[in-house]
Amino acid sequence: MSQDNMIKLECTVCKTVNYHSHKNKKILKERLEMNKYCKHCKKHTLHKETK
Repeated sequence: MSQDNMIKLECTVCKTVNYHSHKNKKILKERLEMNKYCKHCKKHTLHKETK
């Protein structure tokens, strides 16, 4: 995978970047939102894609 497909997922509560993932930007145009576990908040929170 190239670096162009890499995305960062940021916690909406504490604003820390917890996850890195890949995304096909040709198919998915909108920003990704997922419920993931945040180790800083110690609970599942909404994580949004950042630049």
